[in-house]
Amino acid sequence: MYKFVIVTDSDRASGFRLAGVEVFEVRDTEEAKAVIPPLLHKDDIGIVAVNEEYMLSLDEKLMDRIEKMHRPLIIPIPARKKEVDRRTYIERLLRKAIGYNIVLKR
Repeated sequence: MYKFVIVTDSDRASGFRLAGVEVFEVRDTEEAKAVIPPLLHKDDIGIVAVNEEYMLSLDEKLMDRIEKMHRPLIIPIPARKKEVDRRTYIERLLRKAIGYNIVLKR
């Protein structure tokens, strides 16, 4: 049986803990970048949910590796804040869907 784990901030961590999920609480994107890669190599983890803003901060090489992996499945937790760069997010979705990098202009 695989585990479901969460990488999130302190505001959301308590709720996930109450639900019985293992939580990796991080303070910022830099700390998330250090926590996420080791989780990808654990044999007992099936799903890793990550705050969307942390996912968007990961470098291209790691994101490409995540997209090609079968397990664990990495899923974003939608952001509450509108500070996330939606253009970058949409560009990544397009690149994943069609295989080309498309740059959106304002």
